[in-house]
Amino acid sequence: MAANFKVLDEFLGDSLDLPARCKDGEIRTFHIDSPDAEQGLKVEKLMEIGIRLAADPEAAPDAAALDDVAELNLYKAALGAAYDDALRLLPWAAFKHLALTASLWISQGLDAAETYWNSGGDPSQLGPANRAERRASSRAAKSTPTRASRSGTSTPPATGRARKATRT
Repeated sequence: MAANFKVLDEFLGDSLDLPARCKDGEIRTFHIDSPDAEQGLKVEKLMEIGIRLAADPEAAPDAAALDDVAELNLYKAALGAAYDDALRLLPWAAFKHLALTASLWISQGLDAAETYWNSGGDPSQLGPANRAERRASSRAAKSTPTRASRSGTSTPPATGRARKATRT
């Protein structure tokens, strides 16, 4: 039986529209088209390096990948045709937030981009919103089996051998 695949652009989001208040006080919507494959791969690579460094600041970064030019290239690759207007019309903080949101959209998808956008870039807003959600999240993390435990069960400690060894 042959598979029936839909045409990719019929269901895959190929653009992102982000509203932002510009330097003149006007709210404008910046339309960001999906990048071509080469630019998308560049964005993913730079985002991966950034995430790795955020997780382990002591890690040695690839200096060529993370210089100032690479950061601006990341923004340019992520924003595409919207780059020039965003650079001209937005204050730095808004420009950076717009560019990072687009980068997350490209590398991690619409949900991650929306979460980041709505957080205002505040890391404390990225997690569970209230105490009940934090507790539920914590319980879920504690009840999730570790990667080494494929069945979700644990083996009892080998106390018999330890006792025998101490007797001899």
